[in-house]
Amino acid sequence: MKTVTIYTDGACSGNPGPGGWGAILLYGQHQRELSGGEAETTNNRMELTAVIQALSLLKEPCAVELWSDSKYVIDGLSKGWAKGWKARGWVKSDKKPALNPDLWDRLLALTDIHTLHYHWVKGHAENEYNNRCDQLAVMESKKFK
Repeated sequence: MKTVTIYTDGACSGNPGPGGWGAILLYGQHQRELSGGEAETTNNRMELTAVIQALSLLKEPCAVELWSDSKYVIDGLSKGWAKGWKARGWVKSDKKPALNPDLWDRLLALTDIHTLHYHWVKGHAENEYNNRCDQLAVMESKKFK
């Protein structure tokens, strides 16, 4: 099984507001950047979209080292929160509706294909790939202003 490293980030100017996402995929000597955005969205939707878009590019099941500065994404996956929300009909343990069920559903389907290892990275710090993802996301969000 190939091992791919993925870094992702999302950004939003206002929450909701114009947003963007960025991702970097690393495999051997190969590096690919991708990004996109939406005119009216939230930061968490952009964080989720970055991971979905990156995983969607993989053409076969892979071992994925996923790096994100989003506790929402990392904890939602690594602690099983999203699977629990789905099992309860997209209701959280506090009986409130889970946000972004459409994106979480797509992401959970992708995590069933790949073997993911989750890594939280401090945002806007020393990680060059996280910082580049942030640049990509902010650049995309500015296209909608």
